Amino acid sequence: MWLTRRDCAGLVLAGLAGPARGQTPASGYLGLAGFDPVSYFLPEGPQAGLATFEVSGAGWSWRFASAANRAVFLRDPTVYTPRLGGYDLVGILDGRLVDADPLVFAVVDERLYLFRNAEHRDRVVAEPSLAAKAEASWPTLQGLTDGARE
Repeated sequence: MWLTRRDCAGLVLAGLAGPARGQTPASGYLGLAGFDPVSYFLPEGPQAGLATFEVSGAGWSWRFASAANRAVFLRDPTVYTPRLGGYDLVGILDGRLVDADPLVFAVVDERLYLFRNAEHRDRVVAEPSLAAKAEASWPTLQGLTDGARE
C-alpha cells in the first residue's frame, strides 16, 4: 500500500484529534465516557458533558452539562460517581470486572450503578438487594483494578 500526502495528512490530523475514547490528557480517564454524572439523577437522564464544565482529580475527569451540575457534584462527588468503580454490577456478583455501558444504568438506593446490558439492569431493578450484595463483594475485586477506578 502506498501512502499519498493526503493519507499522511489524515494520519497526522487523526493523531492531533486527541486521546483514545475514554481518556483525557489532563487526568487519564474520562468518567462515564463524558456524560454528566449529575444528569443521571435528573428526569431527563444522562446528558453529554461539555469540556467547558470539566473537573479533574484523582486520575479522573468528569464533564457536566452545566455549571450548576458541576457545582452540585463538587459538593459531594461520592453521591454522583458510579458505584463499584463503574463496572457492571452483575459482573461483580459473578466475581468478575466487566466493563459497563454508561447508557445502561439504574439508580438504586440513591446510588448510580452501571450495567453491561439491559438484561443485567432489569435483573437488579427486579431485585434491588443485589446492589448490597455487589457492594459487599467489591472490596475483594477492587484490588484487581489499575487503581484508577477505586
